[in-house]
Parts: sequence; C-alpha cells; structure tokens
Amino acid sequence: MARAPIPLNALKAFEASARHLSFTRAAHELCVTQAAISHQIKALEARLGVDLFRRSNRGLKLTDEGLALAPTLFEAFGAIDRLFERFESGGALEVLTVSAVGTFVVGTLLERLASFRAAHPRVDLRLLTNNNKVDLVGEGLDYAIRFGDGAWHGVEAELICTAPLSPLCAPVLAKTLREPSDLLRAPLLRSYRPQDWLAWFEAAGLADVAVRGPLFDSSLIMVQAAIQGEGVALAPHALFQREIDSGQIVQPFAVEVAIDGYWLTRLKSRPQNAAMRAFRDWLLDAFSTGLGIRNGR
Repeated sequence: MARAPIPLNALKAFEASARHLSFTRAAHELCVTQAAISHQIKALEARLGVDLFRRSNRGLKLTDEGLALAPTLFEAFGAIDRLFERFESGGALEVLTVSAVGTFVVGTLLERLASFRAAHPRVDLRLLTNNNKVDLVGEGLDYAIRFGDGAWHGVEAELICTAPLSPLCAPVLAKTLREPSDLLRAPLLRSYRPQDWLAWFEAAGLADVAVRGPLFDSSLIMVQAAIQGEGVALAPHALFQREIDSGQIVQPFAVEVAIDGYWLTRLKSRPQNAAMRAFRDWLLDAFSTGLGIRNGR
C-alpha cells in the first residue's frame, strides 16, 4: 500500500505556529489567513491522530506531542532556508575536503587561508589534519598535503615546497652546544623517519652515528617537547619561525638538510572539479616564493 504524501504545507504551518505560538503571527509570516493556518493544523492533527496545541485564553501551548515534533521541523526547515540563502547569494557552496600535516597547517597554511577564502568565497573548505598517514578514499578527501618524496602509489603528487630540516632546542640547552658533535651527548628527539637525523649528521660532517631518543609521530609535538627542554628536535625550521623569533626555541647550528618536501596529493582516479582546481592553483602560487623552493616533478 502506497504511503500518503507528506503534508508539507501543514508541516510548515505547524513549524511557524510552534515558533511564534500564534496562528496570527504564523499566518502573517506565511502570507495566508489565520483560518488557513488553523485548517492546516487541524488536518495535520487528524493525520497524526494527536493534538499538537492546547488552545486557551492565554494563547497557544504545545502539547507533549507538539514538543516532540517541533525541534525536528525547526532544524529541517532551517536547513532548507540556509540552502536557499546560499543559492540566492550567488550559488551553492562547493565543498572541498583537504587533509594536511599538522605542522604544515600551523606553521604556514593557516596564515594564508584568508587570501584563499577571499578569492574563492563559494568554496566551503573543510580542513583536517593528519600525521602523514592518509587514506584518500576512506576519508573521502579531495586532497591530502603530506611530507615525503612524492612517490605514493596511485597518487598524483605536486610539490608545494621544500622544507629543510635543522636542529631546534630550548635556549638553555643551546648554550651547551658549540659544534655538531655536541649533539651526540644530548637527547635527540626523533620522528617516525629515522633517516632524517642520519642525513643531517652527514651534512654536518659526521658519519656512522647512533641516534637514540624519544620517538614522536608529529613534529608539532616534538618541537613542543624541545621547547620544554626534553631534547633537540630535528624539524623544518621555517615552519617554526614564530617560536624562533619569540625566543622559545633556538636553531643552534646553521647546517640544514633538505631531504623531502610537502606535496599536494590526490587520487589519480579522482577528477578535479572547479573547487579542487581553484585550491590547487592558489596553493602552488602562494608557495612559489617564500618557504622553500617549489619546483616540478
């Protein structure tokens, strides 16, 4: 047996009446007569088999059944109103979901996002963070910004910028470090990439060193540990310039090593829509100068 159609006019009449607790004000809002509102409410009550309002000399009050129905309709009609506002103000927003390494987000992306939103007000950017472990399909991502060499299976990757690594530590600890070999006596804070410290020591003229120390899955947390005096972090110093400028942390040696970079990645099977193209063009242009050196691959 076919289900009777949902009485949208009656539900709207009830929703407006429930908000105002007045048939008169609901009728004025909906540009109909009070009698029409009353008729719609009675029809809805007959359909549901319950009373939705108590009528008295003091006005209207919702019954328990009316109180149960009203919040859902407030939310539903409110969502419809907001959707129409988007269309009427120039078109529906196009959702773009981007996941990015937290260090990159905090260190440089956040301060640039205002320019993207100003240039593309119709793009509804959803920004998530990751620790470089991303499932583009499972997380429903349009893009992921991650750190590495750009070689991810099934992924189209474009280099955003390089990010040279250099030791960072608290000022008190920095006073004990006069040459790179002094680091071998200090607690070395490590990321999930064991090759980073080895590459830096090699660039500093030290080979075959043994690197030990606490392991972190986020450069943000690792550098915070360094600020607290827990040891020396090896991190992309350009992304922690605020902390360096404020004196929270020190770059004790000028030696740096550029191993990998930050990449904008998407599934090769994922076609680019207008919002994706807008974000990609803006991002690569924003980083064409400044942090690191962007080049093709």
